[in-house]
Amino acid sequence: MILKDLAFELKEIASRPCQKKKADFWLAHNDLQPVRPMVFCDPENGWSEIITQDMILCTTELGKEWEMMLRKEICWGNNMKDDKVIEAVFDVPYVAKESNWGMNEKRIGGDDGGSYIWESPLKSLNEIDKLHFPEITVDYQNTKKLLEIAKEIFDGILEVRIKNMWWWSLGMTMILVNLRGLETIMYDMYDYPDEMHRLMEFLRDGHLHKLKFLEENGLLPDNTGNTYVGSGGFGYTKELPKSGFDPKHVRLIDMWGFGESQETTTISPEMFAEFVFPYQLPILEKFGLNCYGCCEPLEKRWKYIKEIPNLRRVSVSPWANRSEMADLLQNNYIYSCKLNPAYLAVPNMDEEVIRKNIRDTIKTAKNCVVELIMKDNNTLGGNANNAYRWVEIAFEEINNV
Repeated sequence: MILKDLAFELKEIASRPCQKKKADFWLAHNDLQPVRPMVFCDPENGWSEIITQDMILCTTELGKEWEMMLRKEICWGNNMKDDKVIEAVFDVPYVAKESNWGMNEKRIGGDDGGSYIWESPLKSLNEIDKLHFPEITVDYQNTKKLLEIAKEIFDGILEVRIKNMWWWSLGMTMILVNLRGLETIMYDMYDYPDEMHRLMEFLRDGHLHKLKFLEENGLLPDNTGNTYVGSGGFGYTKELPKSGFDPKHVRLIDMWGFGESQETTTISPEMFAEFVFPYQLPILEKFGLNCYGCCEPLEKRWKYIKEIPNLRRVSVSPWANRSEMADLLQNNYIYSCKLNPAYLAVPNMDEEVIRKNIRDTIKTAKNCVVELIMKDNNTLGGNANNAYRWVEIAFEEINNV
């Protein structure tokens, strides 16, 4: 009854007229129409301070996982009150396994979402031949059982769907540094450029192999609606899916794609253009619309990134030159601004600092298609209200413009 009661609560929130209004705002926003700045807050690791373990009532691991999913949606609708649309749906992922690239890094630390170091397994670039493409194995029988359990619980309350997000980013460089090491790849670009190119070619082809498998087997999700895309924002758009779309067989051209390269922030734009971008481009050009960037500043790389076909959502990180990015993006792309999460990491926020940060951002990007994103929170300083209050301040400043 715990999950069913939560489902009824979620259904009521989803029925509120504001949900349709928010969806319409996202639709216009993503299609570069003039609307107010959109606001979205995902506290990430901070969720553990909003929905604490003593609030979880289910006793099985599956029940706990599903309960957390439902409680997050309810919290977004009742407490966060940002622009996230709440729908009466429940997504069940495929039961699947994905193999590694032939080697695994050894992680040290990282408990409870904390920091970690790692030992990279690719000790020599002469060992590239020991790598192989990851393979996905789907357990359709157990996926069906999981779906049946969800339908039995939520029947008549929520729409139950099978939906997997098989990747977050297709940028490749996180896999690169896990395999080879962050400092090591910077030396490799100078010392072993040919081998570095060969490794990047392999990673590119491995990603293309994965995408081909997912597309040919009808496993790709439709991410054009209320699905989080890129490093901020949702997928509503009239431009996707493309002509000939079959909802039972989504194609890459019907989807939003996403690339970034946070790990290579400290290399020169020219090095990025030689060793990273040419290998991302063949992947991103397969998608109907694209997002690019996360925490890395992009203004110095823009002359390359702007060549991505169907580029629409561009990240403006806390480390970016926001004024320069506003000049570069104007109203031709979404100015996906990531506000500084450090301001929320204390028990008592300095609201005036937060207010000024948001106000200055809105003024700087006044000629842009703006979304204000709060994410990457490792802590809320033990105060769940920090997230809610940040959203309130954001809307207050938007209304004051």
